[in-house]
Amino acid sequence: MSDETFNLSMRKFLKQVGVTSQQKIEELVRSGAAGNGPLKLKMVLTAEGTDMHHVVAGEVELP
Repeated sequence: MSDETFNLSMRKFLKQVGVTSQQKIEELVRSGAAGNGPLKLKMVLTAEGTDMHHVVAGEVELP
């Protein structure tokens, strides 16, 4: 696999993760189920067949 193919594939995956994650968070907030105060979020990234386990945690301020 060429670097260009890898980079394009990676960007496509990350775009899908970003867009769909934002949609899900917005749905949660609109539904009123997010509660008050900052929304604590955690994203876990794994790669099937490997021992990769990457966690990103953060908070999103609610309107």
